[in-house]
Amino acid sequence: MGSSEDILGPEYSARTIPLQPDAEGDVIATLVSRKCSRPTGRAVLYVHGFVDYFFQTHLADEWVNAGYDFYAVDLRKYGRSLLPHQTPNYTESLQDYDEELDAAVRIIREEDGHDVLVVLGHSTGGLVASLWAHRRRFESVIDALVLNSPWFDLNKPLLQRTVGTAVVDRLANYQPRRQVGALGDRYGRSLHASTGGTWDFNLTWKPLEGFPVLAGWLRAIRRGHAELAKGLDIRCPVLVCASTASAAENAPPETINAADIVLNVKHIAERSVRLGRLVTLARIDGGIHDLALSAEPARSQFFREVFRWAGAYVPEAAARTR
Repeated sequence: MGSSEDILGPEYSARTIPLQPDAEGDVIATLVSRKCSRPTGRAVLYVHGFVDYFFQTHLADEWVNAGYDFYAVDLRKYGRSLLPHQTPNYTESLQDYDEELDAAVRIIREEDGHDVLVVLGHSTGGLVASLWAHRRRFESVIDALVLNSPWFDLNKPLLQRTVGTAVVDRLANYQPRRQVGALGDRYGRSLHASTGGTWDFNLTWKPLEGFPVLAGWLRAIRRGHAELAKGLDIRCPVLVCASTASAAENAPPETINAADIVLNVKHIAERSVRLGRLVTLARIDGGIHDLALSAEPARSQFFREVFRWAGAYVPEAAARTR
């Protein structure tokens, strides 16, 4: 389908990608893009996390200013791609997302003519992108992978990560839509402008209290975690970024605004070495879960680390004109 102006304004376009229907009916993904003012053969594709969608225009600004055409995919049942008949954010296999990631890469490379592609994944999007990059490791579809606080393990005590996972795995066989958990609202409230935060986003697509955690979805996540724990073989360079500290959701506001209250950053650091052959780990002082939404100076530190690394590991594009 053709592109139209995106909700973020005239600098952005949005393209609907029809996908194979599932048990709930029609399925789509949405590819948002913002192009540089002059031709470039390099692009970045952003993959968001759970209870999320692309809204971070300053993130696009940073990549465009660095000479990359910026793309972001709202995955099926998220954000712009959420249809009225669908269960928000729901899937029973992370491999389902291969369809929209493959389609986005085809558009970026074949239709739009980019010969260098960086994939940038945040949180659940970091897990999804890592597993997909592993499956596509022999196809040379991406040149570099950047992960912003990727979700590599459940941020729960050992008993819940082991026995709890086994219970959910069995439950999902019989009642995949049964609610097995819920997110707290402290992280969302710390972000949104209406509750004292800095950022504005659509509360229908990214509600402060999140969406219910369903058994079938959590089983898919835990199976992804287990696959990563065994070791992946991503062939392109990988940069993993995480805060230097985690904190409980009930921590005081000054701590919540300077630490990851969603994930255990030790899990991120420990499992990063299992991604592939060339992995760099950058720790950001004062960073929150979405490092791009951190307060200064952590936000600028995150971007400095990303582009310093990109300068060393992302290849130059072939000379071209549009």
